[in-house]
Amino acid sequence: MLEVEKVDLHYGAAIALRNVSVSAGAGAVTCVMGRNGVGKTSLLRAIVGAHPISAGSIRWEGHEISRLPMYERAKRGIAWVPQGRDVFPLLTVKENLETGFAVLPRGQRKVPDEIFDLFPILKTMLRRRGGDLSGGQQQQLSIARALVMKPRLIVLDEPTEGIQPSIIKDIGRVIALLRARGDMAILLVEQYFDFARELAQTMVVMDRGDVVLSGRQQDLDEADVRRRLSV
Repeated sequence: MLEVEKVDLHYGAAIALRNVSVSAGAGAVTCVMGRNGVGKTSLLRAIVGAHPISAGSIRWEGHEISRLPMYERAKRGIAWVPQGRDVFPLLTVKENLETGFAVLPRGQRKVPDEIFDLFPILKTMLRRRGGDLSGGQQQQLSIARALVMKPRLIVLDEPTEGIQPSIIKDIGRVIALLRARGDMAILLVEQYFDFARELAQTMVVMDRGDVVLSGRQQDLDEADVRRRLSV
């Protein structure tokens, strides 16, 4: 469904991605891993349209999207859960969820019941402001807001960062359920190997803007992957 081929990305004169290729298909989790500052977030920003690429190609469902603006990619079913969550602190949980309506036809602008099946805590907090939630609750809200868009590709940037273990388990359970549905491609940036191993069918390891390892999880040498993740 998603094909990123030989992508370069620059910030001014600095190169953040160099000849990067990644793919992601429906019913599977592709996990991008690496130390801090190796280009993982830049790759996601390129895919969702938050930053233009300098070279290469990004194709989604057979169509070239490299030059499409971010909102057009969202309309085509690409949802982004950014690092740091980025919920609207002064809006209620209900209002945060409803911001996902922007890309939907008017007849579909309803928060699906499935959202509260996946994240039951949010149903009890609909009137609370986003800024009053804990970090873990905000992360659940950020993922739920993306799912309101009814995406066919969800891009998650380190959803476990700074989150307590109980909510990490809940987030892992939700990703596994979304994977099992079979109709969504999931691209996950993660630093915790054990979390990624439980979920990912494919792993991509980056270093200094390059892909240095890529393949099916079971085919990669765990010790080699862990070595490339350690500081």
